[in-house]
Amino acid sequence: MPLHLNTPLLNSRPLSQLTGSQVWLKMDALQPSGSFKIRGVGLACQRYYQQGARRFISSSGGNAGLAVAYAGRTLGIPVTVIVPESTPIRARELLRLEQAEVIVHGVSWQEANQYAQSLLSATDAFIHPFDDPLLWQGHATLVDEVVAAGVRPDAVVLSVGGGGLLSGVITGLQRNGLPDVPVIAVETAGAASFHAAIRAGHAVEIDRINTVATSLGAKKVCDQAVKLAGEHPVISEVVTDEEALRACRLFIDDHRVLTEPACGASLACLYQQKAVMQPYRNPLVVVCGGATLSLEQLLNA
Repeated sequence: MPLHLNTPLLNSRPLSQLTGSQVWLKMDALQPSGSFKIRGVGLACQRYYQQGARRFISSSGGNAGLAVAYAGRTLGIPVTVIVPESTPIRARELLRLEQAEVIVHGVSWQEANQYAQSLLSATDAFIHPFDDPLLWQGHATLVDEVVAAGVRPDAVVLSVGGGGLLSGVITGLQRNGLPDVPVIAVETAGAASFHAAIRAGHAVEIDRINTVATSLGAKKVCDQAVKLAGEHPVISEVVTDEEALRACRLFIDDHRVLTEPACGASLACLYQQKAVMQPYRNPLVVVCGGATLSLEQLLNA
């Protein structure tokens, strides 16, 4: 059995009225780990367990780390998560709630990741946050579920961090006979590594991350995301932190669900009625979730 849920697919009355389109929401904020990450992470953990892994190691203090911790607890496998000093106390508490061992090391994800790699033994599996074909295969199930529900969107709106979700959704569109459905890939201005890659024609590392949408904070997207963007219609869109935060607050009022600013970036395209959305009458928005943000943090941001 998969470790992820077939999440609700909702027709959003508030956003449909606002935009004049039929807006569909794939509610992956309701996954047991709080985000879409469990789709790919769950598949990877199951596969590596079948291949003999007896401990999972992650270097993410965010949604990917939580998904690994949830998968490990569900499978009965110990999990060690290496997080940098910048990881919020709330995120560490959530990881421990899932019975993961949390080790704080370094000031950046890069340093935490290097340390995580040094801990790997022959019976350990490292679960990457976004750059693994198993992750993309798992994330593609999101599109499988939408099509099985009888909805064929004319565009998919999603947020881009490292490019794992983008890679998975394009994979899902292609395997469901939807190769012409464009993906609108959204980032905040302070984390626009995919936008930089599209402009350069290849993955490039941006100088720094400066955004409240910390889950989008990959300085460089995976090569697969750039490759697929050359094979599939993808539109890169950038929003401000303020637009992402406002979208999160409006979404709480409209749908009673708390999401983090990384997810709010996608929602902002609808709430701000961005020009990029005007051609589409039946868009699907991936409500990707985010478990490490509290309501108090959102209201005070």
